[in-house]
Amino acid sequence: MIEITVDGMTCASCTAHVKAALENVPGVNDAAVCYATRKAIVSAVEGIDHGRLLAAIGALGYRGSLGDVDVQHGFAGDASSNAGDARLHIAVIGSGGAAMAAALKAVERGALVTLIERGTIGGTCVNTGCVPSKIFIRAAHVAHLRQGSPFDGGISATAPVIDRKALLAQQQARVEELRHAKYESILDSQPSITVLRGEARFKDPHRLGVRLNDGDAREVAFDRCLIATGASAVIPPIPGLHDTPYWTSTEALVGDTIPARLAVVGSSVVAVELAQAFARLGSKVTILARNRLFSREDPAIGEAIAGVFRSEGIEVLEHTQASRVRHAGGEFVLSVGDGELRADQLLVAIGRAPNTRGLTLEAAGVTVGREGAIVIDRGMHTSVPHIYAAGDCTDQPQHVYVAAAAGMRAAVNMTGGDATLDLTAMPAVVFTDPQVATVGLNEAQARLAGIEADSRTLSLDNVPRALVNFDTHGFIKLVAEIGSGRLLGVQAVTAEAGELVQTAAMAIRARMTVQDLADQLFPYLTMVEGLKLAAQTFTRDVKQLSCCAG
Repeated sequence: MIEITVDGMTCASCTAHVKAALENVPGVNDAAVCYATRKAIVSAVEGIDHGRLLAAIGALGYRGSLGDVDVQHGFAGDASSNAGDARLHIAVIGSGGAAMAAALKAVERGALVTLIERGTIGGTCVNTGCVPSKIFIRAAHVAHLRQGSPFDGGISATAPVIDRKALLAQQQARVEELRHAKYESILDSQPSITVLRGEARFKDPHRLGVRLNDGDAREVAFDRCLIATGASAVIPPIPGLHDTPYWTSTEALVGDTIPARLAVVGSSVVAVELAQAFARLGSKVTILARNRLFSREDPAIGEAIAGVFRSEGIEVLEHTQASRVRHAGGEFVLSVGDGELRADQLLVAIGRAPNTRGLTLEAAGVTVGREGAIVIDRGMHTSVPHIYAAGDCTDQPQHVYVAAAAGMRAAVNMTGGDATLDLTAMPAVVFTDPQVATVGLNEAQARLAGIEADSRTLSLDNVPRALVNFDTHGFIKLVAEIGSGRLLGVQAVTAEAGELVQTAAMAIRARMTVQDLADQLFPYLTMVEGLKLAAQTFTRDVKQLSCCAG
């Protein structure tokens, strides 16, 4: 017999749910559950996986712990005070979006978790990525509006005085607040999660060696493992670069000065977001793009953003690379073509590569692909059945919401479930001004997928919200399947594009046609109404409609 203490039952009828869940576990013969004593007595075949029993209880929202049972799961040796706990033991490497989502879901489903973090708890997003960058970008946006706006004829503009040290203090205070509220305090409140501060490496498919930050060492045995180690900035092999004090986005976001001249190597999300923010806070910015801005997206996106940047005084050098970099006399000197570009600071932002090199994945038999990315399927399984991976260390798109969704689903699968992650309608946002938002397929991607597609592009001078804002930079483009009219993708360059893209994502997921979208009610004088207007252009001339005609 196996005795399980069940916490969280709120009435006697809960016992029937627990009993049914336990008896559905393969190998269970019978289960008796008592609400008064909070006990479940299970009769099962010898050698049944106790973690499956606890996971069944956890899936209902209750918490189970084993009583007087001989168990073999848990940590190897004396790795933790939890040694001997019969719950399914999951090791999680990392503490960012994927790791935290997985750890919390795994505990909810009855597992015991050891979370291993070599650096700062919380990973990239809250510490050095999404949160500080969006604060920085927002501050730059406010500065930009104060020194000029479409309403200067009636509202006097005043060039702002930028106190970067004060802005940085405000930014980092919010980072620390969110890290504590959303990561550290949650981990501290979870008795089923043990945090080890150190660097993990696989010893074999079932054990990790952890070199603790205090110099000690631990060995952790696991039933399941999630790799969620994130990614780091890629540094290009430009001669001389490594000998200079260049910035990645990490250093740029905590720099306490705004450089007078900033050179940016890179042309996609991080590069363009930070380039515009620094320019709006006072830097003279030059962007070096190996191809064009947003070279992997619809060409119209890069053209639109490059035009806005140039209008704001940002120099955009497309099809340009630095052949050498040196730092002398307090300035950077970049060899570009037949000339030189001089700057007070250099930001390198060409992309991010998975943090997998130090994990000795070969010892566990985990397969990696391009640039060390862990190869996974839709269920987050690696090439080793009981080892999973999620987030930026894999071949998934590098977005924190993708990582968190993947981590949660990995936890479900590690505890006996069957969850997958569908990325066919994944929205993405770039926080430039105007913002860039995309979801689904562009025309080129549709052709590669063998789909005959048609498209319409709506300029923002047809969108009432943009007109009353006196800001018509950008467009909204819809891609639809020829014949069916099914919406395949949306690309938008508009103010607050990030606020309209989720509507587009839901329309694509619901397999709506452009006519379905055109027939919907949208609130007047919103940017999202632009989706309806763009859909209407497939069948009519929207310039001939009254301002709010449906």
